[in-house]
Amino acid sequence: MRNLIKTIPTIAISLVWLINGLFCKVLNLVPRHQLIVARILGHEYSWIATKTIGILEILMAIWIVSKINSGLCTLTQIVIIATMNTIEFILAPDLLLFGHINALVATCFILNQLF
Repeated sequence: MRNLIKTIPTIAISLVWLINGLFCKVLNLVPRHQLIVARILGHEYSWIATKTIGILEILMAIWIVSKINSGLCTLTQIVIIATMNTIEFILAPDLLLFGHINALVATCFILNQLF
């Protein structure tokens, strides 16, 4: 039972990275993600940058479920989420799913990682 309590959040968090990486970015099923990247990096690099970010998010999902060096994995996720959401909050709030409220969602995700 204890393993199940730890496994479910791990799978849920890895699915967030997998869904955002594969479906939203690599397959571009949510074009808003590429628009956010274009706003931040410019249109010239947005396609390749979005695909690259998506692939890295898929790799993050794999890293999470592998449980290899989980402390570093958790720290990496926190840094990425905080950095990404700060940049988006400042440069592209109108393109975010929940606008400025996304910062609250990101904070909850980070707190989940810490506890």
